[in-house]
Amino acid sequence: MHEMGELKKLVEEGKIRYIGLSEASANTIRRAHAVHPITALQLEWSLWTREIEQDIVPLCRELGIGIVPYSPLGRGFFGGKGVIESIPADSFLAIQPRLQGENFDKNKMVYSKIENLAEKHGCKSSQLALAWINHQGDDVVPIPGTTKTKNLDINLGSLEVKLSRDDLNKIGELISEVTGERTTDAFVRCSWKFADTPSKPT
Repeated sequence: MHEMGELKKLVEEGKIRYIGLSEASANTIRRAHAVHPITALQLEWSLWTREIEQDIVPLCRELGIGIVPYSPLGRGFFGGKGVIESIPADSFLAIQPRLQGENFDKNKMVYSKIENLAEKHGCKSSQLALAWINHQGDDVVPIPGTTKTKNLDINLGSLEVKLSRDDLNKIGELISEVTGERTTDAFVRCSWKFADTPSKPT
């Protein structure tokens, strides 16, 4: 992998300290890590986007790679965005399959159950969703995005939410009721599932 070789040189020259990847397939991760240790991998992971748990998460743990989940609030869904407020027609959220038509109606019911469970834990739905991802392991560091200090403070509060194994299982059962694909086909085709880098020509 030519790119990894160049990044390795930058590490050796002291110009960068670590190397991370985003949206990489299992094959790409293994090949890149063989050239130089990968420190962190960024992928989408949240209560309702869990495809990486089957192959990618175990591989990262085998190789000692940290996991940086983006969109840990399900693109804002578990913060109540779109459920409580209306979604602008020109918003990126408006084209998400889980936030359209019958899928959205069914997923609102899932949100309501998550919100009720959060109340039992004395926290907000967003804090419960972040607490769930925080409980997936010490090697997991989610990166929820926000433009408001109030929401940043709320997100930080998720670190105080303690969940038992039974709590985690209960949350998982509720999320199994989610309907619709996580994003549009065009964006899926830009994801790790289709991100195998080509082998070096012989």
